[in-house]
Formats: sequence, structure tokens, C-alpha cells
Amino acid sequence: MKYLRPALLLTLALVVMAVPSMAQENEAKVVDEVVAAVNDGVITLSGVKREVKEQVDSLVKDGKKREDAQKMVDEKQGELIANLINEELLIQKAKELGVEKDVEANLNARMVQIMKQQNFKTLDALYEAMRKEGLEPDEIRDIWRRQATRDEVIRRDVQAKVYWEATGADLKKYYDSHKEKFSKPETVTLSEIFLNFAGQAPDAVQAKAKKLIEQARGGADFVKLVTDNSDDQDAAKTKGAIGSFPVADFEKQFPQFGAAIKNLKVGDVAEPISDDVGIHILHIDTRTAASNESQFDEDAVRRAILEEKFPDAVKKYMAKLREDAYIKINDTYRPIVSPVLFADERTTAKPTAKN
Repeated sequence: MKYLRPALLLTLALVVMAVPSMAQENEAKVVDEVVAAVNDGVITLSGVKREVKEQVDSLVKDGKKREDAQKMVDEKQGELIANLINEELLIQKAKELGVEKDVEANLNARMVQIMKQQNFKTLDALYEAMRKEGLEPDEIRDIWRRQATRDEVIRRDVQAKVYWEATGADLKKYYDSHKEKFSKPETVTLSEIFLNFAGQAPDAVQAKAKKLIEQARGGADFVKLVTDNSDDQDAAKTKGAIGSFPVADFEKQFPQFGAAIKNLKVGDVAEPISDDVGIHILHIDTRTAASNESQFDEDAVRRAILEEKFPDAVKKYMAKLREDAYIKINDTYRPIVSPVLFADERTTAKPTAKN
């Protein structure tokens, strides 16, 4: 009988416990209370209570006492409900933009990737294993679907527009004023052999890694070692190549990997890196020194502008969604929700009629 690897089980469990499910019950229930109406959708009291419970359980899992966790979440109930309203607006906008098909395709691809990583032959087999571990696939898919939907709306309607709005003259002006941002960083190109812990004795995997490192450092062809030994599904196609990275960014995003390749030269092989999934053996393919000379790169300049403008752009976007929407908050909850939900609008001279 197959079971999920502990690393994936933990990941899926954290998704369920730590990430807001944001599930609202649009179906009318006689015994339920409407906390807020958002256009043709509703935020229900049962949905709020479910969200509260999930956040409390997450804090308890992180070591908080339940009574302390409950108090912390209760104190932020207004923020929680405001977040649910904002999410409902994004979900509704997604329908208008027609992103559902792309989101569902990406979700299916994600599940297939997990299936392959877990060495299951079918999605049904993966789902069966998840249920045996107390995880409901449909619930997890719904959480991921809502996350992906929110992200895709912001990507299409905010990020993409800010990214492309700068003209050629704007790009040149920004570059000339911020040349220090566009000096050439030190970069490194890496390949790896990945050895999976799944179905293997850890000691045996570690012994194999040690032997492969000895062979690589002894002059063996690293690409051949990859194709003959790597457990990566695409190893035969990629030859182990994982890409080129600015060293500073790589060290910041992946500290353990960054430390392993620090000061290594081209052709060197790093010490094995173990994580919950398996062992990674990194090979330095190329390494390019940093340069103080600035270099214009349109994508880099656009990304730098996006990074600066994005926070305000998101605030304005959400404020516009709220302005154009019908939002009716239950009188019981309005005093704690409106100051949070309409905080950005309150900082402008133009008042809103909905708060």
C-alpha cells in the first residue's frame, strides 16, 4: 500500500490548516446569518466561524495555547471578515475575466506533478492515499483553486498592466535615474542529481550520494551521472540543468543551497544537500563575476518599476472593486469591519458611501 511522503503530507496539511480556505456558503441556509452581501454573493456566519476555527487550529499547531490563539483571532475578526469580502470580490472578478479555465488547467497540472513526485500511476491512486491520511482532495483542490484564482486576477489586472504601462521614454528615464540597480550581478549556472527518499532507506540514499560525489570529483562525466542516476522525472531531457541564477538572490531564497555552493568554482561539486524530499547534488556549470558597469535590460527595468508601484496599485485596484460593488455589511459587524475594509478609501479626500 502506498502512502504519501511525510514532506508532502505536511505540505498538504499546512495548506488546509494555515492557509485561509475563504470558503463562503452562497447557498441560503435558514439557520445561517448573512454577515455581508457582496453583489450577488454572501459572507455567512458559518463561513466566518469556519475561518476562525482554521486560524485558531493553525496557531495551536504552531505552539500557541488554544485560549490564547482564540483570543488573538477574535481580536482580528473585523480584519478576517474584511479579507473574506475582498476575496469574494476577486472571485467574482475572475468570472468576469474568464480565468476559470486557465486556473483549472494549472490546478490539474499541479496535481499531476504531485502524482508523479509521489510515484503514483493515477490521480485516483493519489487521492485514495490522501484520504487515508485524513486529507480530502476536493477540499484541498478548492483551497488551491481559490488561491490561484485570486493570484491570477491580480496578475492579469494589476501586475501585467503596471508592467507594460511604462513607455520607452519612461524606461530610459527610470534606468538613467537608477543605474545602480542594474549593474551586472554575479551569476551561477547549476545542474543537479536528485536522489529521492521515497521508497528508499535514507542510509542507502546517502551512501549512493556519497559515491556519486566521489565519482564526479574524480572526473566522471556529470551529465552521464545525471542520466544514469537522477530520480528527477525529466532528467533525461534536462540533463540535470536547473538554470542560471544571480548568486545573491539564490543565497537569499535558498540559504541551504547557497551555502553549499559558496566559493565553489566551475566544475566543482557541492556537498550533498538533504531535505524532506531527498538529496540534491549540485554541479557548478558556469560562474560569471559581478560587474559595476550598468546594463540596460528592458525586463529588469520593468520589473523594478513594478516592484515600486505594485503595493499602491493593488490598494487602488481593490478600492475600485469595492467602489463599483454593492456591499452591505450586517449592522452587528459593521463597526469592526468597515474601518478595516475601507481603510484605504478613508485616507483619500473622496468619501465612500459604503462605510
